[in-house]
Amino acid sequence: MNSPDPRTAGATAPRLRDIDFPPTDARLREDVGRLGSLVGEILAEQGGEGFLERVERVRRAAIRRREDAAPLADLQAELGALPPEQHADLVRAFALYFSAVNLAERVHRIRRRRDYQRHSRGAQPGGLQDALQRLKDEGIGLDEVLALLPALRIEPVLTAHPTEAVRRALLDKEAVIAQALIADIDGTRTPAEARADREVIRTALTAGWQTESAAPEKPTVADESAQVGYYLGDPLYRVLPVFFEAFEVAFEAVYGRVPELPALLRFATWVGGDMDGNPAVGAETIATTQHQQRQRVLSAYVGDIEHLKAMLTQSRTRVVFSAGFEARLEEYAARWPQALQYEDTPYRAFLGLVQARLTATREDRLTGYPDAAALDADLALVEDSLLGSRGEHAGVFALRRVRRRVAALGFHLAALDLRQHADVHRQAIAEWLGEPGFVDRDRAARVDRLHAALDEALPVVEPGQPLPARALPKEAPAALRMRHVFRAVIEGRARYGASAFGLYIVSMSRSAEDALAVLALARWSGLVDTRGRVPLDVAPLFETVDDLAAAPDTLRDLLADPRWRAHLKARGDLQWVMLGYSDSAKDGGLMAARWALQRAQVRVGEVAAEFGVKLRFFHGRGGSVSRGGTRTERAVIAGPRGSVGGVLRLTEQGEVIHRKYGLRALALRNLEQATAAVLRATLAPRAPEPREAAWREIADHLSEVSRAAYRELVYERPDFVDYFRDATPIDVIERLNIGSRPSKRGAGLDGLRAIPWVFGWSQNRSNLTAWYGVGSALASARARFGDGALVEMARDWPFFDTVLDDLEMILAKTELGIFEAYSQLAGERHAHYFADIGAEFERTVQGVEALRGAALLAGDARLARSIRLRNPYVDPISLLQVELLRDWRAAGRPDDARFRALAATVNGIAAGVQNTG
Repeated sequence: MNSPDPRTAGATAPRLRDIDFPPTDARLREDVGRLGSLVGEILAEQGGEGFLERVERVRRAAIRRREDAAPLADLQAELGALPPEQHADLVRAFALYFSAVNLAERVHRIRRRRDYQRHSRGAQPGGLQDALQRLKDEGIGLDEVLALLPALRIEPVLTAHPTEAVRRALLDKEAVIAQALIADIDGTRTPAEARADREVIRTALTAGWQTESAAPEKPTVADESAQVGYYLGDPLYRVLPVFFEAFEVAFEAVYGRVPELPALLRFATWVGGDMDGNPAVGAETIATTQHQQRQRVLSAYVGDIEHLKAMLTQSRTRVVFSAGFEARLEEYAARWPQALQYEDTPYRAFLGLVQARLTATREDRLTGYPDAAALDADLALVEDSLLGSRGEHAGVFALRRVRRRVAALGFHLAALDLRQHADVHRQAIAEWLGEPGFVDRDRAARVDRLHAALDEALPVVEPGQPLPARALPKEAPAALRMRHVFRAVIEGRARYGASAFGLYIVSMSRSAEDALAVLALARWSGLVDTRGRVPLDVAPLFETVDDLAAAPDTLRDLLADPRWRAHLKARGDLQWVMLGYSDSAKDGGLMAARWALQRAQVRVGEVAAEFGVKLRFFHGRGGSVSRGGTRTERAVIAGPRGSVGGVLRLTEQGEVIHRKYGLRALALRNLEQATAAVLRATLAPRAPEPREAAWREIADHLSEVSRAAYRELVYERPDFVDYFRDATPIDVIERLNIGSRPSKRGAGLDGLRAIPWVFGWSQNRSNLTAWYGVGSALASARARFGDGALVEMARDWPFFDTVLDDLEMILAKTELGIFEAYSQLAGERHAHYFADIGAEFERTVQGVEALRGAALLAGDARLARSIRLRNPYVDPISLLQVELLRDWRAAGRPDDARFRALAATVNGIAAGVQNTG
């Protein structure tokens, strides 16, 4: 890893010698080599030359195994020669390299975008201008696009990730390194500047080396809120107005006109509101999270106003100010004379008063703003005055940036979603009614009882007074908790406004009863508006394959219920439905889950149309392929025709948030791509495809066969859970301090959450959850329908093409030779399972390659290279993890140095494969 010249290290570093970097990626090669050189210097400095040489021997052995087919035993021998006290440091050495390479690749994405914008005459593919140009070329006029804008809604929902393996202190250091790389993104720094950049990077890398990779304590919900708040309050806050400016530029370039854009981009979060299986989340975290978000966004506005004060220094002797502005300035000066300054520069004086009022808002004083609209009204007065006195180019641009943020983020920053399991609601109702047998009644009887509850007259209260909560029995823990939650919503709406809350999501929804239960609990808690309606958008969440299949009937029953329709009418006849990608794949495997989700969108959409209600989907995607992770723009385009409707609401979790939104330029690009895809899918959906009926029959077959094969392995073999616990580091994962939420809802495989389930199979390099069963299904379908039909599907059906793309990526990341070492930890079960898993893997690879007509990733050289760069560094960590697991388990799983080394291996593998759960 050593090289005397950091500017040319990439040209000679052994790990890069056989890896093809096209001319467009020459700077990436240089960055990777330069960072690798620094890592080597740091290892020698911190661990000594002897340690660096041991690391180098292990690395070279790993490369020989990969590049020269050397036996795995050679690599294992090098690892065996490593002193036990250096195990954790070896892992950290390679993890440091992963961190550097991951950053270099992200920065190179920014570089490629800049190069494209500088040197290309056309719009960058996938961006806003490209989307609008395509629409125009397809005959979509400006009026049609403008008609969609009021309904256009892009809403990433940031969630906590119970397997996010990188602690915040290290993410902060990554941000420092990224900024230093971006500073020299074009290679134009002077030698002195380059030396300074190098020292900044060295400092951050060295400090990262000296920082423990695992958090010392389990994070609280407040910690997770602060983590998500960082992305909301920094990169996303900064790029939000830039996104709108890019949209305006695209409109002008394509249609020659800049329309008034609504606040189509907004954000939401689950942190602090996701109660499902997390006893740490409830009324207190709802209040705390909203307070934290309010403080963060108000502080950001105060900073923005300070910037505007420094800019808008127009003098009375030089400028005429509008009458409306003068009147407001006079009013505020009279109300807060102690805050009045800079009287000879009225804008500056007024903005100082606005700033004082914002500070009062942040401190909850009566002199604060009642809401964000009042702040925007003040800023609008400044803008109107500027425009009326030839000031368009004297501050309007910066002022409009602030107004964009205020319009989208309000005083709440991000809407807080609430989620709870249907069973908890059922138990709460039983307690509130004082009828323990309620939960055991048949569904029809429970619905009748809910109808009676919803028909009860509400108490009469004075106008403007809150409705009192219904009395509770003495022993009613579930009901009491739910009452506290809904009372927190009442207080939150009064304090922060209705827009501070997003959806109320009901996990494991299986009937109309599950949505009606929320209305009953909310009414009993006093959460009703002046018309007696519950002011919540309630979204059933359909998670398992069977629940997705039953979703159309469930929704039909719900929409046929007169009490629900009355509620829905008060909500604008808009019904939200959430689709669960994680549990459906855990339940039935990848192919069955993806097809169940696709069919559910079509059939649920038909039910909504039948009842004349607007339908919106909320996609609960995770980061990994197993949990619905894919490129957002491809997923949108591949969705069923008519399923988008101008709206994209999806979860963003853990390392996905960091990867997509950690750097401002990448955050902007991801938001543009998502919006562009929604525009195209809504305004120019794919034409009806006559072959699709035949394709759906094939997809049905693929789903049935793959699900049967997956469930036969995972659910029908009685000792498979034991094999899973032996052949993955799940026992380590469950003990790591990487999430406030428990990894289990209950006992057994059904009780294990989908995220740690996927994380375990990702750690052992098998990625089994993403492909098992697909090979058998493809082989069966080829035999039944013929190769030609499947090849045609792969080429011409975006749904199937996207599934195959995701499979290619995860199969290329899978390493069965390493997985075999993990499997052997299971003793006798190894022989029982490994052969079957290996055979299915080979069937899946052969099936995918046959449909593509090429080797895996033949069409994605960058991804193939990225995997190849990392594998020689991940393999030693994996093998070391196997040996540590064997010793640690034999010793009774103590909390000792071996466990700390194991924690380091979990972080290292996650960074190397760029995937957790």
